Amino acid sequence: MAPVKRYLEEEKRKLNVTNKNISDGDPFSNGERLTENSLEEDVTEQVGHYEAEVKANFIKKQIVQIRKALTRLKLGKFGICEECGKMIDTDRLAIKPETTLCIDCERKNN
Repeated sequence: MAPVKRYLEEEKRKLNVTNKNISDGDPFSNGERLTENSLEEDVTEQVGHYEAEVKANFIKKQIVQIRKALTRLKLGKFGICEECGKMIDTDRLAIKPETTLCIDCERKNN
């Protein structure tokens, strides 16, 4: 399980860096940005802000999933579906080690 833990921790680190880069790239986070923009500049800033928000939310959800998987690993419950309690297929875990649901429960939730 040590390689899985290392992989998940490395992925979490990368996602945190990506999240910071996204936040830094958000036009609304720029302290020097002008509030008196042309309509075109305003639209560009709004779109840039919206894109940054969507990306940041997606990254945050992935970080939560990785944290959950790391906690389950620590508790000895890694690879066990948190909904039904059955073993998660090893092929699924190999592709997506941060998953905490078996394929059947994942389908039910979506």
